[in-house]
Amino acid sequence: MALLSKRAQRAFVAWSFGLGCCFGASGGRAQDKPASTPHADSKAANNAEFIAAADEVLQQMSEITGLKLLSPLKKSLRSREGIRAYVIKQMNEEKNPAERYADARTAEAFGLLPKGFDLDSFMVNVLTEQIEGLYDPKAQEFYIADWSAPDEQRMVMAHELTHALEDQHFHIEAWSRAAKPNEDAELARDAVLEGSAMAAMVDYLMLGTGRSLKDLPEFDPAILFDQLDMQNTPALKSAPPFIKDALIFPYISGLNFSAAVLKTAGWPALSAVFENPPVSTQQILHPALYKSGKTPATVLLPPLDKMLGKNWAKLDENILGEFGWKEVLKQFLGDDRGKTLAAAWDGDRYATYEQKETKKLILVTRLHLDSEEHAARFFGQYSETLEKKHSERSNLLRRPNFFQFDTPDGVAFLYCFGDSCVTMEGANRKLFDAFTRVLEWPSAPQPPEHPDAAKEKTAATLFFPTWQPAP
Repeated sequence: MALLSKRAQRAFVAWSFGLGCCFGASGGRAQDKPASTPHADSKAANNAEFIAAADEVLQQMSEITGLKLLSPLKKSLRSREGIRAYVIKQMNEEKNPAERYADARTAEAFGLLPKGFDLDSFMVNVLTEQIEGLYDPKAQEFYIADWSAPDEQRMVMAHELTHALEDQHFHIEAWSRAAKPNEDAELARDAVLEGSAMAAMVDYLMLGTGRSLKDLPEFDPAILFDQLDMQNTPALKSAPPFIKDALIFPYISGLNFSAAVLKTAGWPALSAVFENPPVSTQQILHPALYKSGKTPATVLLPPLDKMLGKNWAKLDENILGEFGWKEVLKQFLGDDRGKTLAAAWDGDRYATYEQKETKKLILVTRLHLDSEEHAARFFGQYSETLEKKHSERSNLLRRPNFFQFDTPDGVAFLYCFGDSCVTMEGANRKLFDAFTRVLEWPSAPQPPEHPDAAKEKTAATLFFPTWQPAP
């Protein structure tokens, strides 16, 4: 469910300009006069001035990070139309339309996006609105928006030219792809890239002060988000909360992670992260877990393809990670409860299936928690999540570790056993029982017989016309 193109995501976005307000300093020539507020009609410096400034900032970033420039770097100014064309091109190269459709429907199944949300068009608009500059590792070229104010171009340069230096040393495109197919691990690597570039930009802003990011003992990257002026970013302002968080996570949480690493041994320690990258967003959110080497459990899901039959197709299967589960829980329980509950994550896997004719969805998840106590806590709070998610429900069956109810789209199930929990939404009881048998879990409590049982069985047969329970 990776909703954002990786290369489009590795672009400097306008809200990062809040850094100047936080630190009251700016690097290089930007110190000569205060930074101006960006305007859509602001004119970029001519190409010669742009190249001279980029070369100067590139040298400064090399000195800050300790990464030498290994080969000349291409640089160019781009119009808004050119940036938009780049974003569309990268989205198409990153995933094909079927994969992007699967991402959107999976996010919808988790309750992260409204039904029918046009994710492709929205992401093009929000990224075009936000991007002020970018480094393209495939072309090995640095682009900057020709409408950004000259004073602010240097901040863009500081961020993006850090990517360029990292690319020459660590080949960031291949380094990012090495995490595939684990999308949680991919997002963790994106956070390393964006967080390290943000850290370098902070150090650039503090040039001449005698201090750097590692000298700030109580630095909280979350304050940067407070500087975001939503009035100047209408597309982002209207974005569903999950999209805002997914866009911001690599920058803010990545910066927090980078700051923690820098405090140990400075920039050489951060460069070493490329040799030993984090394996999950949990390690980004909790840098101490990266330092201790804690890795999540490997979680497997039994395939449902044969059980469902030819009328169903698997759309997606991947790992949600602590960040993803935090977002799901946040939608229904609030930020604080979601963050606390997701911190017990110790591995997961999810899959979504779609009925070809009706487009009905089945979402199945398997979550490993770090203790049985936290699994019990997850059961209680995710029961509440499911009830809030499905406002129209009936025939509730609640037991100490099992919960099910009917919805217009099928039955929702939650079952916890030991330190693991599984969920299934949009299915029926026969499918769920077959699924738990494959897991070799004890049989879940059965609902009491009632007068409409025969009618329910008929409806279930119609819902899964080609599926028969395993003997």
